[in-house]
Amino acid sequence: MRTEQELLYQEELRQQLLNGEIDRREFLSRTMTAGLGLAGVGVAANFGTGVAHAARPLTPTFYQWIEDLHPGIPKVNSRFPDVNYQIAPVEGFGIERFVAEAKKGKSTWDVYVGQTPFVEMTAMIEADVIEPWDDYIPRDVLNDIIPSIREECTINGKLYGWPFLLDVIGMSWHSGITSKAGLPADPPATWQDYLARSQQIVDSKTALFGATFDAHGWRSLAPFTHSLTRDAYTSDGLFDFTGDAAIEALILMKNIMRDANPDILLAGASDGGVNGTPDEVAFSTQRVGYYTKYFNAPLRMAQYWDNPKDLKLGPLPKFAGGEGSTVFWTTGAALFKHGQNKEKAAEYVKALTYDMQIWKDSIAGTSSGQPGHLPPYKSIYAKWAANKPSWLPDFVGLVRGQLDEAKAIPNHLFGLQQFIIGQPVWETYLKGEEKNPRVAMQNVMDAVRAEMKRG
Repeated sequence: MRTEQELLYQEELRQQLLNGEIDRREFLSRTMTAGLGLAGVGVAANFGTGVAHAARPLTPTFYQWIEDLHPGIPKVNSRFPDVNYQIAPVEGFGIERFVAEAKKGKSTWDVYVGQTPFVEMTAMIEADVIEPWDDYIPRDVLNDIIPSIREECTINGKLYGWPFLLDVIGMSWHSGITSKAGLPADPPATWQDYLARSQQIVDSKTALFGATFDAHGWRSLAPFTHSLTRDAYTSDGLFDFTGDAAIEALILMKNIMRDANPDILLAGASDGGVNGTPDEVAFSTQRVGYYTKYFNAPLRMAQYWDNPKDLKLGPLPKFAGGEGSTVFWTTGAALFKHGQNKEKAAEYVKALTYDMQIWKDSIAGTSSGQPGHLPPYKSIYAKWAANKPSWLPDFVGLVRGQLDEAKAIPNHLFGLQQFIIGQPVWETYLKGEEKNPRVAMQNVMDAVRAEMKRG
């Protein structure tokens, strides 16, 4: 009679066989070694060669915030009856679990929906976590991706990210506040005008604060820099913190802070500090007039206002003589190299990203909110242009037009980490601890280079 430990061990081996983590030969070898004898043979007999891999259902895993903002995902899942939908074990863009499994040559999941190219794509490639989509994505879908987005998701000619949700950094304002302050209805075109209007809001006591921004560098420092010039990166792909454009952007941040919510530099309340940020709180509580962030933020925050129709959107202001660019990124799907069901994963992601109900809910909003994410495909915009749906708001044209002016942060192993490393350093200038912005930014670059050398 077998002991409880033997039964537990056999069940563990059986699950590994089912999940494709070991094959029949390995299963039989381990059961014989453990003294389970014919008991193990009996289990293995139920599985033909290759059946173990097919036994595991399609297993996508999603970053939590995507499920929170897009309630239509379960309807897509219903078209895949055996799908094993899961929430990803990530917080604050962490990929540690994915990397740990890849080192063992396995993956619990088949596809990860939550990858942002500049954030973690290079790291996941180098850690052998993901593989390109090229062998699985249909040609017509590949050619339908907007060129700048396709370029963002490509490294060395291979598509490592299947794009889903488009974000562009822009400007918004509370027209109820700005009109009471006697300000024009049109958006400020330059940062000089933006700062003047912000001060007028505070001086007129129309609102507590004139303007705000998200303190994370990829959401403020980088797009502010792009508004002057897109030529803002070093030859090896890092953000050029010591360049003149970045210095001007840092000075701009300090000038905005003059009339901003005093907690603007604090970490967010959720997702490892990167979400639920103070700027969102200030805007959602109608305490600030002007706001710069990806457009989905003000769209979500305005739902809490007395009159959400007071929300207005516009392009990011620019420096005098500047290019008027901004930053965009997409959040999409990564294909796990050691996952399974790869053809089915491609079928699933195509269904997800072309689902028109998801796009209607995102853009027009539902009872749960209005995230405002836009699709990555040329054909969808062409369809809307030819026959505009009654629910399609004007801001779609604004955001789509801004994409043509925007630039993605280049893919780099330190694409995100450079901003995380640098933020407490450049904040010495914003807080007045360092008087010279060039010194602060040189210290940032030195800190980033030092961390890169550590590996």
